Amino acid sequence: MSRGDDYDLRFSERAAAGLDVHGEADFVQALGPASVLDAGCGTGRVAIELARRGVSVMGVDVDPEMLARARAKAPALDWRLGDLATVELPAGAFDVVVLAGNVMIFVEVGTEADVVANLAPSLAPGGALVAGFQLKPDRLSVADYDRYCADAGLVLAERWSTWDRRPWSSGDDYAVSVHRRSPR
Repeated sequence: MSRGDDYDLRFSERAAAGLDVHGEADFVQALGPASVLDAGCGTGRVAIELARRGVSVMGVDVDPEMLARARAKAPALDWRLGDLATVELPAGAFDVVVLAGNVMIFVEVGTEADVVANLAPSLAPGGALVAGFQLKPDRLSVADYDRYCADAGLVLAERWSTWDRRPWSSGDDYAVSVHRRSPR
């Protein structure tokens, strides 16, 4: 079984047990986007669900095996192989860029600021960069992430402890952050 199959199996089992596996898509859809970049899309779970709901999506991932699985499941969608720190993206093309599934703590250590700086210009004016990731002492902190976003011209609009919008506090071990590009 491939890594992509293993990843998908986890979510299939959760769905079969009656658990909601579309919290990220629900969160993003509530922002009302017409276009979304699923950055670090893996096997395409979030992008495929958003497309099913009528949102125009593009998925980018650095892992060819995971991306092959996404392409197999939804061949009509725009899937691109690339490193989030360097991949070329259309300027101003997306209402939302989402980094679900701990993407920010799985990028190459030391490239987190580069990832944010590379993704920010792809946001439409007023667009949102949405990232959810675990908070651990040896990983990316919200303070560092906020600084990278500010350096890229993005302003914190909201922060939650879960994708279902539970209020966030500094003691939480997970954060879902929404940073916005200026509307001008």
